[in-house]
Amino acid sequence: MLGAENALFHLIGQIFHPVFELFGLILAGLYAVWPNYGFAITGLTIIIMLALTPVTVKSTKSMIAMQRLQPEMKKLQAKYKGAENREMLNQEMMRLYKENGTSPFGACLPSLLQMPFLIVLYTLIRGLTTTVTHGHYYTNVAGVYTKCLQAVCGAPKYIPTSSQMHTNLVVNKGQMHWWFGMDLSSYPFSSHTSPGSAGQAVLVIPYLVLIAAAMFLQYYQMKQMNSRNPGAAAANPQMQTMQKFFPIIFGFIYLRVPAGATIYMVVSSAMRIGTQEVMFKTGMVEPVAVEREIGSGKRDKPPPASKPEPKPSKASKPSTATDGTALAKGTVPPKKADTNGRPSTNANGRKPGAGKRPANGKGAAAEEPPAPKPQNRSRSKRARKAR
Repeated sequence: MLGAENALFHLIGQIFHPVFELFGLILAGLYAVWPNYGFAITGLTIIIMLALTPVTVKSTKSMIAMQRLQPEMKKLQAKYKGAENREMLNQEMMRLYKENGTSPFGACLPSLLQMPFLIVLYTLIRGLTTTVTHGHYYTNVAGVYTKCLQAVCGAPKYIPTSSQMHTNLVVNKGQMHWWFGMDLSSYPFSSHTSPGSAGQAVLVIPYLVLIAAAMFLQYYQMKQMNSRNPGAAAANPQMQTMQKFFPIIFGFIYLRVPAGATIYMVVSSAMRIGTQEVMFKTGMVEPVAVEREIGSGKRDKPPPASKPEPKPSKASKPSTATDGTALAKGTVPPKKADTNGRPSTNANGRKPGAGKRPANGKGAAAEEPPAPKPQNRSRSKRARKAR
């Protein structure tokens, strides 16, 4: 298992050798300002995080948007249940992400970006603390490539041989001494003094405190995100589970990496917390679009706005000649008859209003019947009876 791990990191070292040399050059320059390994690693982490600030801002916005979309996602999952609706569910989810300008991959980006730099720094620290045994060649403090005449000689990689860091690592045989008796190149439970001594248990405490600080900052970072939208966080139990167990998983990883790599995680988490706080206070995080109605697979179009009905003008009065209501009520004034006793007609020989349907659509049945026309035939009958 150890041989496979060494082969893996040897392959990574060959592929990313220029990156390791760049980071090693920056680390050596920071160490020349203040000969402190913790300070050099902290300064390198700050430079990395500043370069990743645009990515951090974008991923933070995506995480906030994903949290606020949790109620909508729950509705979609409830509507499209079953394996037969899986394709429709995926289409609706992708449409929801697109409408709100977010992506689940963008929300996971901060956690994904931590791992490559953690591996790079882990490999860099392993290269800086490389040692060779008696009879092997190395570059000494004078910059001369020579044979090791001691049991162990420090042979750091990736940094200039003329740097102060290179000289101190050769003298200290690859150990990166820091505060509280810590060696940033060693693991928490590696042998710091003689096994079983009281000093061994005491020297483990600073490593555990450093790991606890890294775990707490990661937990606080996720809690800071969830506190921006408690309702959405409560509707997403997976997020709450990640908030509790994600730092614990990383805690086991910290037990397997040098303490210098744990410093990187502490500083990066603290800077990400500060970046998020600035974003929240300055209003850089925009609210998500308003909740949309979950319909069928097609997008629901809003109903057309109804036009307001025109109000009747006060100046104009309805014509009584065509108003069926007025006819039904008998309010139409009586028609004038001509001199012969017949109803008046217009120029075309028709009665006024003839051929027009009343406005209420009831036809001529609703109109008041006209007065009966006097007939000459009835007069002749009465005259005959009188005789």
